[in-house]
Amino acid sequence: MGEAAAATDGRRIRGERRRAEIIEATLRVVRRDGASGVTHRTVAREAGVTASLTTYYFATLDDLLVAALATVADHYSGRVRAVIDAGGDTLRGLAELIAESAGTGRERALAERELSTLAARRPALRPLALRWRESVAELARARTDDPAAVEALVAASDGLCASLLLGGGEADTDHVYAVLDHALAGGR
Repeated sequence: MGEAAAATDGRRIRGERRRAEIIEATLRVVRRDGASGVTHRTVAREAGVTASLTTYYFATLDDLLVAALATVADHYSGRVRAVIDAGGDTLRGLAELIAESAGTGRERALAERELSTLAARRPALRPLALRWRESVAELARARTDDPAAVEALVAASDGLCASLLLGGGEADTDHVYAVLDHALAGGR
């Protein structure tokens, strides 16, 4: 690799890292202040960069919010994919993932919920906000071919996540599992 190519590659890597840092700063602002607290200035302050740098990577607030929601959606979709690929009791794996919303995954789940709610008002965010639901539906379709049962599992998953975020306490994975299993029972 020539010196010019190495320099270009180094700049690209630094740029990708800076972009990721800005996205993580955006998620911290969303967790703390909600989506309405996201401005180029607040994100820049959180990331420790200039506001002009945030606008260099993300020209509009929608660009910034889309990138943040994509990061969260990719995370959750990847987690559901891992549950599906692992085989075994996929419903138990989903219950454990949902239960994390009350514990170690609370902050990320809160940001995802905030951004998903914003997606109801901003069409650019909608396809990303639907990724979690589509992943859960895929998991359900592996267990049943009843569309109503698939929809029931998606709705139960979404509702359980919201309930856990509102409750603020520890989640009982066995209870989450029982609710999910009941939602799927219509497909058996």
